[in-house]
Amino acid sequence: MPRKETLIGAPDRVAVERGLAEFRSGRPVVMLSAAGTAVVMPVDGITDAGLNAFRQLAAPGHPHLVVTARRARALGIDKSGPVGLAISARDDAAKVVSLAADRQVAHRCDVIAAGDTAAAAIELAKLAQRLPALLSAEPGSGSDRCDPPLMKVSAPAVAQFRQAVIASLAIVTEATIPLHGGPSARFVVFRDGTGGTPIAAIIGEPNPGKPVPVRVHSACLTGDVFGSRRCDCGDQLRLAIHQIEQHGGGIILYLEQEGRGVGLANKLRTYRLQDAGLDTVDANTVLGFNDDERDYGMAVRMLQILGCTRVQLLTNNPAKLEGLAHAGIDVSARVPLQGPITSDNRRYLAAKAARAGHQLDHVLGALAETAESQGQD
Repeated sequence: MPRKETLIGAPDRVAVERGLAEFRSGRPVVMLSAAGTAVVMPVDGITDAGLNAFRQLAAPGHPHLVVTARRARALGIDKSGPVGLAISARDDAAKVVSLAADRQVAHRCDVIAAGDTAAAAIELAKLAQRLPALLSAEPGSGSDRCDPPLMKVSAPAVAQFRQAVIASLAIVTEATIPLHGGPSARFVVFRDGTGGTPIAAIIGEPNPGKPVPVRVHSACLTGDVFGSRRCDCGDQLRLAIHQIEQHGGGIILYLEQEGRGVGLANKLRTYRLQDAGLDTVDANTVLGFNDDERDYGMAVRMLQILGCTRVQLLTNNPAKLEGLAHAGIDVSARVPLQGPITSDNRRYLAAKAARAGHQLDHVLGALAETAESQGQD
């Protein structure tokens, strides 16, 4: 069944959009809920000067750090929701960021109440593609003297904002572009209410009377553009173009969901954690994210606008099938995309197969053969 949309009013939607702009610039906002009010600011990129300025906003009170339950578990704290961590007046910006993102933290963390606005603040940080870790405090006397005044954002509006963004999606323009070593594609550019620009590349002449081959592809700058060997994203994109051409036509949806939805900067943070020994799933969760932050509502809306509701999905990820089918897209079949296994991407692909549920039988087979040969040796 398609999920029911709950849209927020224009004033609340605009307030969230402006709050996102503040977070992307590393500035604080006031988060409002029926149960409380807090001044919140992402710690991603914070400096000592920024930390001291936030302390002045909270005075005479004291700020604390809000992290997700997943980040708290990485720190040895087992809670089911957002967690507040006390920070002292002696803690500098580097120590606060360490609490938010380092794999290992030497000092103990005193747990305090996160506050009623914590979940909305974390969601706003994720929407801004910041780390899901924020300074939070009750508004002090300094917050009333800000010039310009701090932006006020409704916590319930933040919770409904993703659906509002999907509903705002519209086609902006299109053009035909010849692809290197392959067919031409009609690129259809969409735009949503936040300025996001997902793209549909329509290859050949899809037959609307049959299920249309569709690839829902999350943008990967390192793999798609620069040919990174540590993931299989570029390989899957090129395989999808080839298979769609062989089928006579289809659609590639190119979504702005870098790093399984965490954004480019956070993806590179996960790479550093992987270099230190974590796999791709644990690297996400150590930073406080879910192992996969993607939502396929945008893909569903794009397909609906294009008049495509029956598809063959080119993917190894069952979550994509479930996401599209749950929202009313008729997924008639799954077409696998089996890219090459190399020494650089083997560990990444193994984690996707064994821990993230991706259907990569060729990877599991190769790992089994390697284990068997090592056993014989």
